[in-house]
Amino acid sequence: MRKFLRSIDFWDLLLAISCLAIFLYAARFVPNFVSGFNLSQLAASASEKALLILPMTLLIITREIDLSIASVLALTSVIFGLLVQAGMPTLAAIPLTLVAGGLLGAFNGYLVSGLGLQSLVVTLGTMALYRGIGYILLGTGSVNILPPAVVDFGINNLPGTEIPWTIVPFLVLAPVFAVILQKTPTGKRIYALGGSPEVARYSGINTRRMVLNLFVVSGVIAAIAGIVYTARLSNARANNALGMELDVITIVLLGGVSVFGGKGRLTGVMLALVLIAIVRNVLALNQIGGDAQGMIIGLLLIGSLLVGNYWRSTQEMLSRSRAMRETKG
Repeated sequence: MRKFLRSIDFWDLLLAISCLAIFLYAARFVPNFVSGFNLSQLAASASEKALLILPMTLLIITREIDLSIASVLALTSVIFGLLVQAGMPTLAAIPLTLVAGGLLGAFNGYLVSGLGLQSLVVTLGTMALYRGIGYILLGTGSVNILPPAVVDFGINNLPGTEIPWTIVPFLVLAPVFAVILQKTPTGKRIYALGGSPEVARYSGINTRRMVLNLFVVSGVIAAIAGIVYTARLSNARANNALGMELDVITIVLLGGVSVFGGKGRLTGVMLALVLIAIVRNVLALNQIGGDAQGMIIGLLLIGSLLVGNYWRSTQEMLSRSRAMRETKG
């Protein structure tokens, strides 16, 4: 029992309690919150962010970041829309869109790992570059006529349930990412790279290849999110997911991933995703608009950082006092 309690992460527990408390409050006091339709819409609205947090978590653990991830989503959405508009079968357009996302991610990865540039600066540049390419390809217009299979995927639920199809890619990929990060040598290398890049390099880890691969994965996942976004809104346009990268980063940091790298788990990030999705849904049901929602989410992030810093400093103080007592004893 004691071993089990030690295995529970404090931050994950705090997030889980917060999710449960807000859910119970909303179920009691917010009309229509627990209706099947609303919960289905809540899950559907989080589908793209749920996908994007997966590669972003891995990148931030390795001390990197991808600010272009929402722009990759938008550009691949445009590419997918143009392909199906040109008459290409959906089963051919999807893999081509994923390849396009992988190439966009590889370009980011090459600039960071191959040329040694800072990922923050690189992806800040490609964030504007990729969205600009989307406007060049499609302008300010949109692709609204999509194949019936794509539209059905975007609006329908799994048969006999209130689970939207758009959340299924995340439900499939999330366990894969969690197992890779927590249970495989690749995950250990990711933590080692984030903990100390120099030590990781001297221990034989090919850090450049790992960073490149993570950016490629980020591009592919963003392309999947682009297809999901296009299907859910039945719309492909260059300004899709504008500003979503900030929400994704907020979720990852709120989930306990250290901005300095080397620390964090997907369980906490997923709980943070649920927490923010519930908060946004409750605010929307109470007729509170997007700007006010952004302010509240920002305050939530700042509060979580303050609590996290206080908790870490308390732990360090307790560990130092324990070590001093053991030394004196």
